[in-house]
Amino acid sequence: MTDTRPDPQTGSGNISVHARIEGRVQGVWYRAWTVEEARKRDLTGWVRNRTDGTVEAVFCGPVDVVQSMITACYDGPPHARVDKIHEEPALEDGFDIFEKRPTA
Repeated sequence: MTDTRPDPQTGSGNISVHARIEGRVQGVWYRAWTVEEARKRDLTGWVRNRTDGTVEAVFCGPVDVVQSMITACYDGPPHARVDKIHEEPALEDGFDIFEKRPTA
């Protein structure tokens, strides 16, 4: 199991964050963009559309890298519009890759 506790002195360590992204995020390549960006950062986890029109993702990796991914999610791909991102600690970790999952 991955240590999800950040080091309070340095802000380093690994974390897992569950994010739910609201806005114009479906039908604009948001999931594919998220997979590409997360893999560039060597993050693990997953992304999927939700039936309520949002996108949700779990990002696992070093604190600063996960934070940079969430910051990038506010911009997203060119045709996306992100209104809000809800973040909370994820209860899951230990993924091998970052993957796109089916709508839930």
